[in-house]
Order: sequence, then structure tokens, then C-alpha cells
Amino acid sequence: MRGGGYPEAPEALRVPVYDNHTHLDPYVGTGSEDAEDGAEPALTPEEQLDRANAVGVAGIVQVGTDVASSRWSAALAASDPRVLAAVAIHPNEAPRLDAVGALGEALDAIDELAAQPRVRAIGETGLDFFRTEPAGIPAQRRSFEEHIRIAKKHDLALQIHDRDAHGTVLSTLEAAGAPDRTVFHCFSGDAEMARVAADRGYYLSFAGTVTFKSAQNLRDALAVTPRDRILVETDAPFLTPVPHRGRLNAPYLVPLTMRFLARELGADLDELCAQVAANTEAVYGSFAG
Repeated sequence: MRGGGYPEAPEALRVPVYDNHTHLDPYVGTGSEDAEDGAEPALTPEEQLDRANAVGVAGIVQVGTDVASSRWSAALAASDPRVLAAVAIHPNEAPRLDAVGALGEALDAIDELAAQPRVRAIGETGLDFFRTEPAGIPAQRRSFEEHIRIAKKHDLALQIHDRDAHGTVLSTLEAAGAPDRTVFHCFSGDAEMARVAADRGYYLSFAGTVTFKSAQNLRDALAVTPRDRILVETDAPFLTPVPHRGRLNAPYLVPLTMRFLARELGADLDELCAQVAANTEAVYGSFAG
């Protein structure tokens, strides 16, 4: 699927932004499949960050999906001022851990990591009704509720993974009490959901999917989202924006999505970049701090 390797770098942004959700860790496979196809191997985190900086992406939020990748994410953030970390047990991991009696221990590890100063979010957490069988939903919901508790305990942002579960995610946040800074990572709803989320003060993060021809629902959602609620992300190595869909994604491709957002909104690119950067810092705090 990603045998084409990394695309060429886009034109640099004049006003820097941040990739607020990406996966640079070795636990996400990007190298071996591509090597078989003759493509370049996966970039190292330093190479990824250098490429991103060169095109106006000042920093990233590196996201964990289990204990191992969350520890890796926290360690990278502690070692590089361009990186902040988010830590969590992915919704699709929760039922598998619960089945072997290991979910509680894994959540304790996330709680411990959340105390580190450059861990600024709990995520990605949430609900996924696309991949999870009905028998696994109760464990997934318990895990989601516990992540909400951890985020509020440590006064951290919450990054939501929501796949085919819009109404239940919104009702769970309402019942549990959403953290002050809640982000719908790779927002996948429609305009109606965007209005509800924005009215509740949540942030909507748009990935390369907004550029896909089939994703009119995302463009409709973007059109009604207040600009002070918009974030941008790659979800790399996945969801590469047009015109490179199907190739490897990376933080240095954020400018493609930012330019698309500006065109869709009829906005000045520099002004929108400044707004999105300010929104990112409002959610996660300063990268320098």
C-alpha cells in the first residue's frame, strides 16, 4: 500500500505550525514492507524532525498506542525540544489486554507516564466500533473512561480516537466530564457533529483525509468549525494527503493539508497557520517549556 516511499517535500510554510498527532515510533511498521518494494527505508525521528522543520513544521506531538510506544514517545519528548508526547492504550488494544487480565496494569503505566513534564496529552483513546467486536466494547468503554480520569488527574489534554462511534463518544465525554482541552484526532464526523463538538469547546484536528475526494463530510465540518478550534495533523505514517495518497506520510507533509484548509476556508494561509499554531499551544502548552 505504501510502496512508493516518501514523497518530495512541499513548499515551506512562511508561518510555522505543529503536527499535533503523528507516529514516528518503531512500533508502527513503515520500513520493512517498503524495503521489499525498493523504496527508501523509514526515516529516523531526527530525520523526520529535520525535514519537518525545513518546511515550516516547528514541532510534533508523538502519540503512543500501548505501553511500549507510550514509553518510547515520552522518552523522545524528553530528549528533543521539538517533540511533546501523548500516551495511551489504543481503543483496539483495550479488549485484547482485558482478555488476558492486563488492562489495569497497562493503565497504571499510562498514569505513571502522564506525570512526566513533556507528556502533554492522554491519547489516543476513545471508541472504535469499526474494528472491535461487540464483546470487546465494554472493556473499550472502561478504558476510555479511565483515560478521561487520568487526563483530568494530571490536567492534560485528551486526544480522541473515534471510529464509527460518534454519538457514544460524545455521550461518554458528557457523562464523564470531558477534560478542559479535548481534541478529536483525525476528525471523521460531519457538520452537525462539528457544531456539537465546537459548542462544547472541543478541538477538531484535520488530517490528510480532508483532501480525499470522497470526504465531503469533512470539508462540510471544516466549514462550520470556528477557527480557534482547528488543529492539523498527519497521523503519519498513514492518511497521506492528496496528491500523494498511498505513499508514506510524514510530518513534513503538513503544509499540503494546511494549504488545502486555507483554500477551502478562503483564508489567508499565513493567518490560518498563525491561528492553528496558537490553537496547538493552547491545547498542549509551549514546546519550549
